[in-house]
Amino acid sequence: MVGIQGNPPPLPSNVYDFNDADPKSQLIDRSAMSTEDVVHIGALMAALGRLRTAEKQLSDASLKYMKLNQSDMRALHYLIVTANTDAIATPGAIARHLKISTASTTKLLDRLEHAGHITRSAHPSDRRALAITITAKTRQSAMDTVGRQQAKRFHAAARLSAAERDVVIRFLDDMTQEITLTDEAWAQPAASSE
Repeated sequence: MVGIQGNPPPLPSNVYDFNDADPKSQLIDRSAMSTEDVVHIGALMAALGRLRTAEKQLSDASLKYMKLNQSDMRALHYLIVTANTDAIATPGAIARHLKISTASTTKLLDRLEHAGHITRSAHPSDRRALAITITAKTRQSAMDTVGRQQAKRFHAAARLSAAERDVVIRFLDDMTQEITLTDEAWAQPAASSE
């Protein structure tokens, strides 16, 4: 695998080898599986690792190119989709989408407006609300660069048959369910000390 100049070197080839990562089967009992199946699953995990690496590189390059942070980029993407669907974006809707407080949303919108990425105007039907719109220049810049690169994912999905896409969807949904944090004690906020 050829790395992009300036990016970290690729992971060692055996990082997803379960026999190296979990030699005593403390995490995964592989005793009933064939060696070939374990190796094949390792290859699948390595492919997911390469996808995560490519996504991280694309995300980092996007943030650098647009000179924005992750929340700013997510807000702009939301504003592009809202405009495409003829919906009206409000500060409250943006806060809910980003799962941030209204105070944080105000700061985010101030930054984006100051940088010329958005405009605020009166909401057409709610006098108490504002309508937030992405500027034409920012929208075009995002679409021509980051958006165009992200859209290439569609080509990979389009090369699959409908049945293959169903398998991939089922696999990704299952994997998401397997790793979603529910009530794991180690992942909970620390109890406040009195």
